[in-house]
Amino acid sequence: MNMRLERWQLHPAAEWAVAAAFSPMEVDCTTAVVLKIMDDKCKMLPGEKVAVQAVYDIVRYLPASLFGKEVHRVIDQARRVSVDAVADQIHHLRVDAEARIPKPVMKAYKAKLRDGLFG
Repeated sequence: MNMRLERWQLHPAAEWAVAAAFSPMEVDCTTAVVLKIMDDKCKMLPGEKVAVQAVYDIVRYLPASLFGKEVHRVIDQARRVSVDAVADQIHHLRVDAEARIPKPVMKAYKAKLRDGLFG
């Protein structure tokens, strides 16, 4: 039997993230949005949430300004087990992220997402 492996395809948002240049603060913004999604405080449509999480899967390995491996460990745990298992940690990390990231920075980041992904 001759089996041909198809090229693994990335979500279009992940492909965009590979090509886009992300600053360390934009990596933090992506992480903050994922925390907001997991804390059920995000008003994005379901498809938009999937797209942002695909971006996160690409940029989480890039240098960040604010967040380190611990926040990614909690996000990984929430994805593997359930958000409920780490709901308090997710909530605390989201609130901390919103306090630490200046509103104009987050606003510019969301504009970049809208233009790049949904524009």
